[in-house]
Amino acid sequence: MIRVPGTAVATALAALALAGALPAGAPADDERGRKGRGASDAAPESGPPTWYAQALARGPGGLNVTHFWSKGPMLRAETVVVGHKVVTIVRDEWYYAYDGVLKTGMAIRRDPAAVARDAPGRRPFGNEYESLLEQGAELVREENMVGRATGVYRITDDHGRRELWVTQDPQRIPLRIEIYDRKSSTERVTDYVNWQSALFIPDSFFEPDPSIELERIELEDYVKRTVEEGPVGPVPVLYTDLLRFKKRGN
Repeated sequence: MIRVPGTAVATALAALALAGALPAGAPADDERGRKGRGASDAAPESGPPTWYAQALARGPGGLNVTHFWSKGPMLRAETVVVGHKVVTIVRDEWYYAYDGVLKTGMAIRRDPAAVARDAPGRRPFGNEYESLLEQGAELVREENMVGRATGVYRITDDHGRRELWVTQDPQRIPLRIEIYDRKSSTERVTDYVNWQSALFIPDSFFEPDPSIELERIELEDYVKRTVEEGPVGPVPVLYTDLLRFKKRGN
């Protein structure tokens, strides 16, 4: 079987590092004809909140476009890398990562501590504000971006510099992330665009394609294999904070 090495795909996805890896067209209207709303005019509805956004990442590896969907704590993310559709699905105790072209991938059992962090009202993606604050980021200025009042948060340390533009409202929607890596002297920029909320997304959207050949792996076995063998599986494992919870500093 022809296989794209996980290391090659991981290199192409390096520009998406802060959020993990970063899927084509958002779900539109549901069968009742209700359209998804922009994040600025989202309204509470019954059931878990739903979100969609695109992430446009630019860096040394070129441009990557990733699509994210979520429903409560469930996540689906897709991006095309060197002609292969990399799909990540996180739901309940399982983390799925597979190649949508070769129809092969992995199902890794999630760390119970990561599952315990799932919450109906917490987006499983687009949480850079929370992450950077935990690392010690501070507000350096306020400005308007795409017509929204935003705060610019920055942290500089031995790793380099991370700067985040995020809306100044309770939703804290990230709009731009700039990362300077001190070790490689490279810069990566990710813009989140087309934010939508209050979409109708069936639960079945957060299930892997039944035609995918999945290898089921316990988390401990996956970690052991990565230490002993290097990258495991046909695609890289992204959004590792949803797979394995680590306390800051570990």
